[in-house]
Amino acid sequence: MSRVQSIERAFAVLGALADGPIGVTEVAERVDLPKSTAARLLASLSREGVVEQVPGDTRYRLGPRLVTLAARIRPNRSLASLARSSLETLAAEAGEAAGLSVPDGDLAHYIDQVGSPNPVSVRDWTGSRIPLHAVSSGQVLLAYAPPTFVQRYLGRPMERFTDRTLVTADALLERMRAIRRDGHTWALEEFDEGISSVAAPVADGSGEVVAAIHLHGPSYRFPAPGVADALADLVVASAARISESLRQAG
Repeated sequence: MSRVQSIERAFAVLGALADGPIGVTEVAERVDLPKSTAARLLASLSREGVVEQVPGDTRYRLGPRLVTLAARIRPNRSLASLARSSLETLAAEAGEAAGLSVPDGDLAHYIDQVGSPNPVSVRDWTGSRIPLHAVSSGQVLLAYAPPTFVQRYLGRPMERFTDRTLVTADALLERMRAIRRDGHTWALEEFDEGISSVAAPVADGSGEVVAAIHLHGPSYRFPAPGVADALADLVVASAARISESLRQAG
């Protein structure tokens, strides 16, 4: 089977699942393939997370990775434009760099940043893609991701960047529970020695978390003693303003 033919057949299988869960036999019938070929394609697509078996069932359905792939189609430039004034206000109020991230598969994609007014500041991370578990914005996105996606992510080895990086499922699950409870999270030197950050979720009009807003700065001054809660409140308030802008924009 040629590579092009395999791709065409894979898309045909995805199309067959678009109307809801079906079994291998029905998939084969809908796309006019031998049952063995349909089974192999479903197994491959399942490994990639774009299809999954219904729990306790033999039928297949579209999987969580399609959600993250579809998220890349979102108008990120429009999102960044809507968020820009809030980022500028946040950076000015906190005196540190403020940024915006969106999910990109297993990564947090930094799509905008407003620099710190402080002459000593962190570099511009715009365009960077960092594993979700390693940064505060990624942990926020992971906390609100579909359960099947989270299960797959936590089931694989996670890279350690510093001594403080969370690399176990138990540690990340505990962090995710705290995020859903508190509405924000701090990551203190978990991705890079000397950099700390705090992030909160941004939701669209349907309530789906589509981005995260964060502050980050040098750990020797950020957060200053006694102001971590106030800084977190600023980030949460900024995230709420952006979420409201998204709702108004439809």
